[in-house]
Amino acid sequence: MAGNRTDQIITSESAKNQQAIELNSRKISESIALPQMELVAARSFLIHSQSMFSLLPETERDAIAVIVFVGTFFVALTIGRFLKRRAGVRLGVLFQLFCLTSAFYAAIAVYGVHASWRNHVGAAVILLSTALVIALVNRYVWDLYFEKKRQTPIPHFLREVVGGVIFLVALLFILSSGYHAEAQLTGLLAGSGIVAIIIGFAGQNFFAGIIAGISIQINRPYKVGDWLQVGERFAEVMEINWRSTRLRTNDAIYLDIPNNEMVSHAIVNLHYPTEVHAMRIRVGVEYKNPPNRVKDALFRATSSADGVLAEPKVKIFLVDFADFAVIYEIKFYMGNHARINEINDAVRTNVWYELKRQRITIPFPIRTLHLERRAVRTVQEDQDEARAILRDEALFECLSDAQIDNLVKQSPVNNFGRGERVIQEGAEGDSMFVLLRGAAQVSVSKNGSSIAVATLNAGDCFGEMSLLTGERRTATVQAESDCYVMEIGKPVMAEVIRDSPECLERLSELLARRKLENEGVIKEAASQGQNEKKEREYQASFLKRLRSFFEL
Repeated sequence: MAGNRTDQIITSESAKNQQAIELNSRKISESIALPQMELVAARSFLIHSQSMFSLLPETERDAIAVIVFVGTFFVALTIGRFLKRRAGVRLGVLFQLFCLTSAFYAAIAVYGVHASWRNHVGAAVILLSTALVIALVNRYVWDLYFEKKRQTPIPHFLREVVGGVIFLVALLFILSSGYHAEAQLTGLLAGSGIVAIIIGFAGQNFFAGIIAGISIQINRPYKVGDWLQVGERFAEVMEINWRSTRLRTNDAIYLDIPNNEMVSHAIVNLHYPTEVHAMRIRVGVEYKNPPNRVKDALFRATSSADGVLAEPKVKIFLVDFADFAVIYEIKFYMGNHARINEINDAVRTNVWYELKRQRITIPFPIRTLHLERRAVRTVQEDQDEARAILRDEALFECLSDAQIDNLVKQSPVNNFGRGERVIQEGAEGDSMFVLLRGAAQVSVSKNGSSIAVATLNAGDCFGEMSLLTGERRTATVQAESDCYVMEIGKPVMAEVIRDSPECLERLSELLARRKLENEGVIKEAASQGQNEKKEREYQASFLKRLRSFFEL
């Protein structure tokens, strides 16, 4: 009995195990069958899609293939431009060929062209090998023949167009010979005509920019580095591409202007045929000033401004009699337009100082009443300061206080701005200067370069040799800061000397002594006798020149 029960228990457990094994086997079979079913479904969906695509009219299939080709190419090209601008990745002609090849395979995949892997590999090799052909054309046709032999520059855009034509020829050859798609090509050309009409209407501005870019590259009205006036803007050409021209203003603001807009407006190239070009500035002065006097002042101020070219010369025109002023126009020439702000500033600054020295007033546009409440430096204070300086100057020791006072009262005080030249080496002159305020640098020319030799400060005098003998200026004095200078001219000095002819002996002695000091004769002379002999010769020479110069 016990044995039978044991056998029954074993039999029931075996049956349960067998059922569990069958259940697990069924689950495993179902889990394996599910992906197979999904794969079958995917295949059937793809086959169904292809069958539906094949049911489309031939024209629509061709149009879709063309759209896929163009869309894939521009998407890949946009990714490349993003990498170039944001990440600095340089992508050349090989990347463009990659974009075209990717677009080609995307189009034939959508169109449903079937071929062996050998055909695909051969097609890819032929398409990519066009890079070698394009490189050879660039090297031997464009560079060696046209640019070196014919001296004809070839625009970069034209090179890209020829490279695209070479790739298109290779593409048509592959479609015709490798994939035997002559019939599809015929339909494709018909379909592409319809698509071209649609795209032409949708992107007429885009294609107009490309055509204008070709025109700019061929005619070359401007090049990179030129400064253009487009409308009211002045900007430098930074880049010319197939769609637009990129400009940069003096404020480092970039302007991206489509090429079709560039060719539709008048373009003023300030750097063609050379960088030299004219600019104009207008200045208004009071009616009481004679025009020729104003023109001379404006000419001197503009000619000495930093950045203004000596040739062609500055020209001044009287252009208008306005309500409150006579308007003059200054025409000057400059080089690279990048310095326009600095040069305009230098011209206007020099004009202000020169008009101030000539007592020519730039009027206000309205009548204005000025009430000066603050203390200002008076003319009397300037004269007192000059009187004290001249009293300590050895050249004027022989003059009485009344004569010095008369000399000071008849001598004007002028102001010179920083960087302006008070006197120029080699220039004619018959006056001397007393520096009342400011500082100035003395320099001489040697071997074509300017050498600084001294610095003048308030209380220093210079130019006495020209005042007393009429010699040309032996050095250049340039203001290091705003300087106030009293100028003593020949007529005033002649009147003083006529009243005191005994001063001629003293002046000739001092001039001879200073000439010996400047020449270094005192240090190098072998004996005191030689010094005295040289000094007597110079003194006699200066006395004669003083009498002749002042007509005594």
